[in-house]
Amino acid sequence: MRRWLLGGLGLLLLLCGGGVAVVTWLVTRSATDTVGKVAFDRPLQISPLAASTVDADGRRVFDLTAQPGDSDLGHGAATRTWGYNGAYLGPTLRAKRGERVAVNVHNRLNEPTTVHWHGMHLPAKVDGGPHHPIPPGSDYQAAWTVDQPAATLWYHPHPSETTERQVYRGLAGLFIVDEPGVEPAGLPREYGVDDIPVVVQDKGFDGGQLSMSDRFLSDVGVLGDEILVNGTPGPYLDVRTALVRLRLLNASTARVYDFAMSDGRPLTMIGSDGGLLAAPYPTQHVRLSVGERAEVVVAMRPGERVELRSQPTGLGRFQGGRDAFDVLQLRAAAELRPGELPRQLADIPRLDPRQAARTRTFTFAGREINDGRMDMDRVDAVVVKDTTEVWNVANGHGTPHSFHIHDVQFQVLSVDGGAPPPELGGWKDTLFLEPRRRFSVIARFADYADPTTAYMFHCHVLRHEDEGMMGQFVVVEKEGDRPRLAHG
Repeated sequence: MRRWLLGGLGLLLLLCGGGVAVVTWLVTRSATDTVGKVAFDRPLQISPLAASTVDADGRRVFDLTAQPGDSDLGHGAATRTWGYNGAYLGPTLRAKRGERVAVNVHNRLNEPTTVHWHGMHLPAKVDGGPHHPIPPGSDYQAAWTVDQPAATLWYHPHPSETTERQVYRGLAGLFIVDEPGVEPAGLPREYGVDDIPVVVQDKGFDGGQLSMSDRFLSDVGVLGDEILVNGTPGPYLDVRTALVRLRLLNASTARVYDFAMSDGRPLTMIGSDGGLLAAPYPTQHVRLSVGERAEVVVAMRPGERVELRSQPTGLGRFQGGRDAFDVLQLRAAAELRPGELPRQLADIPRLDPRQAARTRTFTFAGREINDGRMDMDRVDAVVVKDTTEVWNVANGHGTPHSFHIHDVQFQVLSVDGGAPPPELGGWKDTLFLEPRRRFSVIARFADYADPTTAYMFHCHVLRHEDEGMMGQFVVVEKEGDRPRLAHG
C-alpha cells in the first residue's frame, strides 16, 4: 500500500506543477541504456558445483546454508547481501535422472525462509512453497527422487510476502539435471569451460548498498539500472571452444530481457525451462521473463570479441521496455577447440488435449487471478493424479506477468488461438504473459497425490507474487477425494 501511495503522491506533484526538475527526472529515469558503456573488466564468476556425499541409503546429499554476508558487486566490498553457502547466490546443484537426493537446508538468516525447487517434479511437502517456512536458526531436509529429463532448473526462496526481497538480496542458484545415455553427443557439456551458467539480475544501488526503490510509475517492482551475471558486474568470459553453451536464467525480480548478440549473429536455442528442444533452433533473439530459462549455443571465431546484450522488449517505458544493456562479453582465444551441434536433440512426446480430464481458465489482472488473491486455506483446483489437464491462461490487462506452475512441466498448445512459436515448442514451467494475450497449455499431473499439501501457481513477477497473485492446487488419488490442507 505504501508503494501505491508514494507513486500516487509523485504523480500528483507532477500534475500540480512539480517543476522542470521532476519532469526531467521522469524522462531521464524512465529508460536505461548501458550499450557500449560497460568496461567488461572482471572475469565472469562461475558458480561452483555443490559438494555432495552419498549416504548409507544411497542418496546424494547436499547442504545449503542461507546466510548473510558482504559482497563486491561493483560498489565496494561491503555491500550487504544474502547467499547460500557464501555471501551471494549459491552453488550449482547437479544430479542425474533416477538419483535419490536429499538437501539439508540451514536457515542462518534473521527471518523465516523456504527453498523452492523451481521446475522440479517432486512431492508437494518438499516443494518449498510458503506453507512450510523454515524459522531462523532451524534446519530442514527436502528429499525426493529426480525423475525428469535433463534440464536447467533453479532454486530460490518462496516465503509468504517476502520472496522479492530475499531473492533480490541474492538467494538463488541453479540445479542441473543430467540424463546420461539420452542427451545427444556433440553438446558442449564441460561445466565452466564450454557449458556456462549465466544467472542474470538487475540491481539498483544507494551508495554501496542494494536499493529496492521503485522506478517512477512502475507497476512491476524494482527495475535496476545495473546488470550482474553470476554476481559479477561488467563480466567477460574467456572462450576456448568454437561452440559455447550458455545456460541463461532470468533471476531478476521483475525485469524481462530480450537477449541478442551485439553483431547480430544468431543464438542457437537448444533448450527451454524443462529440457532440450526437439532440434536446434537458430534465432536472432531470446526473450525471458522472470524465472524463465533458455539454453543457447554461441558459435565463436578465433580471437574475436562479441557481447551478449539485452535489447528493448517493447513493453511500456515504466515496465523497463525501453531499456538496453550490455550483459556479458565473450573473448575467444587464438585457437578454439572445434565442435558441431547434433541435428536432433530430444524426443518430446506431445500431450493430447483430447485426452484432457479437465479444462480450466485463469485470468491474471491487477494482483488477482480470477478476481481473487492468495488464500492459504482456499484450494483453487483439485487435480486427480495421473490425469492430463488443459489450462487456458490469459493476461487481462496492460501489465506484464510471468505464469509459473509448480511440480509439472507443460507444453504450450496455442498463443491467441494460433500455433506457438518454435521457442515455446519444448517443456515449460514458466511463461511470459504479455499484456492482453491468451495462452493454452497442457500438463500431466503424474505421481505424488497428497490431499494435505498444496502446490502453487502464480505470477513470477515477485512483487505481484508477494502481493497475493497466487493460487494453489492439490493433487488427489481419485475423483471425489477432498483436500484437507495442513500448514507448518
